[in-house]
Amino acid sequence: MDKISEKDLEELLNLKKKQKKRGKFSKFIVTLVILLNVIFTAAVLYIFLQVGSEPQVLIGAWFTFTTGELWMLASIKKKKVKESENEY
Repeated sequence: MDKISEKDLEELLNLKKKQKKRGKFSKFIVTLVILLNVIFTAAVLYIFLQVGSEPQVLIGAWFTFTTGELWMLASIKKKKVKESENEY
């Protein structure tokens, strides 16, 4: 079995830590968007009960915005995966 030096081991551990940190931001954004959509939906339902009409343009704009954000995040992720596959 090959012996690994302490320097190589430290580099390997640092690389592993960086890999763990990579997905945290995108997971945070996806969770945040879902949470904001739930809050927005609850607020719109409450307003609808109080007023009796729904803000159709606002609803359309909100969900278009959040869907676009998630779509862009997914396309960035796809690009990174494709680049990492090309490295090997």
